Amino acid sequence: MQLDLNLLTALDALLEEGSVAGAAARLHVTAPAMSRSLGRLRRATGDQILVRTGREMTPTPYAVAVREQVHDVLLQARSVLAPSREVDLARLDRTFTLRWHDSLVALAGPALLTAVRGRAPGVRLRFIAESSVDTPELRRGQVDLEANAARPDTHGVRAEQVTESRLVIVVRRGHPLTRAGSVTAAQYASAEHITVSRRGSLTNALDDACAELGLTRRVVGTAPTEAAAFAFARDSDLLVTVPDITVRPVDTVAGLTVLGLPVELPPAPVYLSWHQRYDTDPAHVWLRDLARTALASCAEAGGPLDGAAKEAGR
Repeated sequence: MQLDLNLLTALDALLEEGSVAGAAARLHVTAPAMSRSLGRLRRATGDQILVRTGREMTPTPYAVAVREQVHDVLLQARSVLAPSREVDLARLDRTFTLRWHDSLVALAGPALLTAVRGRAPGVRLRFIAESSVDTPELRRGQVDLEANAARPDTHGVRAEQVTESRLVIVVRRGHPLTRAGSVTAAQYASAEHITVSRRGSLTNALDDACAELGLTRRVVGTAPTEAAAFAFARDSDLLVTVPDITVRPVDTVAGLTVLGLPVELPPAPVYLSWHQRYDTDPAHVWLRDLARTALASCAEAGGPLDGAAKEAGR
């Protein structure tokens, strides 16, 4: 059989998208054209590749088995055929879309944009908000980089932990807990809490940690972002528990202070994620390096924890 790399490209798109329409949209071809490619693939492999189950298409066992291999072969082919692995940053004209946790945008976004503009003035960064539901934009190539605490388990998505952050408590200045010098687990659990969850979840790993101590947190509400939760805390006696990396700008927000957390939990990771199609893209590799540096440098820079957190015994 004469080798046709276009079929491999079609197969890769079909397995990534799980539908003819999705693969067609990704490769900018018509649905009938993609259907014909699927037919050729079926004849070439002797396998159905995708089969209909109800209203959806499901990959066959063969398709699942070769999915990684197909993508790796395509990456190798593109690497061989690429005219150059060098990128002319001075001439680079490109827009990158970054979906980062809002506090990470505030923390590391300015440093990243400054670094990008200093080397590649033709590059633009689009920071967009996280969604309350899992969305496929990263897999589809509509988002270039994600940065948050969640390690994605989506096929074809790479994830690298760039730093980590321990949890701390944020309260208003003058909060009763600030007078004690340190916060006990019982005091922490009995106070009223507002959690941060873009999905609106009222519970998280902190509740499990409290339960192991025979305690129950009093969660009275949720907010979708740290910034919103801080607004609630500033005007009440509510506690907000967040990774300390997200409160590095708190010293610029009037009326808030930071306390040490009396409940033991592992540090919260910060992951940088991207689709493997960009593994060898020189411009994307360059951006990832800058993003990694910006996130790690800001996390190591320290913050407002040398005041209230030390008083709390941290």
